[in-house]
Amino acid sequence: MAASDRSAADTVTGPGEALYLYCLARGGALAAIEGPGVDGEHPLSVIPCKDVVAVVSTVKVDDFCGPAAEARMNDLAWVGLRVCRHEAVVERAMRASPVVPARFAVLFSSPERLAVWLDAHQDPISRALDRLTNHDEWAVKGTLDRRRAEARLPRAVHERQRGQPASIGTRYLQDRRDRAAAGETLDAWLREVCAGIARDLCVSAAEFREREITAGVSEEQGVPIMNWAFLVSRSVLDEFAARIESINTEYAEQGLTLNRSGPWPPYSFCPPLEPEPSE
Repeated sequence: MAASDRSAADTVTGPGEALYLYCLARGGALAAIEGPGVDGEHPLSVIPCKDVVAVVSTVKVDDFCGPAAEARMNDLAWVGLRVCRHEAVVERAMRASPVVPARFAVLFSSPERLAVWLDAHQDPISRALDRLTNHDEWAVKGTLDRRRAEARLPRAVHERQRGQPASIGTRYLQDRRDRAAAGETLDAWLREVCAGIARDLCVSAAEFREREITAGVSEEQGVPIMNWAFLVSRSVLDEFAARIESINTEYAEQGLTLNRSGPWPPYSFCPPLEPEPSE
């Protein structure tokens, strides 16, 4: 049977197997989906619940649960390949329907258990799909060349008074005070600028989230200063992109740069579906 012909009736789990959940989508928009699942072997299928469908595939429970699985989860090569497969499935579903993506390695012991969970979360899932229709998540990350920024900002400290030469210790303490004052001025400027940039970009976005800032690869690439997610309507994407280009032009001399990437599945804008499945 072809993957595109599979339905809930065909999605069964045998001994030692479970259902792996990728995402939730609109049934009218995503009646079927083709391709292999996270293990590269079992095909994808959809399980309907009212107007929502769950995109799933069968997996071996031992791949994700138990002592051996814990060791695999520390193997970056093993995990990385499957995370990429998971993401590829979600992105394929996105081409046909708005989606509520599931996190990596969410398992259900049977189609019946999944159906019960879907029924319990039907309303928040349906509302989320309505809200996410024709919208995508876009990541905006910002970096700053602090040396360049400090050189372009007005100096925050008064020039030292000329007079009797100061001792080495006095000069050292004064240098430290000067550097601290310059750093405080830069940080205050940066907070103000970032707040203004967020307001500007939110004009062209439906929703906005701040995410954890991760360390930069190298100082030459700039210090990470922002990691934001925006939910952007496809109808105003060009406007959103133009705002980022304008901001980059405005702050180029201060060493501030924004980088946009996407579209991504809307992980940052999905409702928490509690309680989480425990299978």
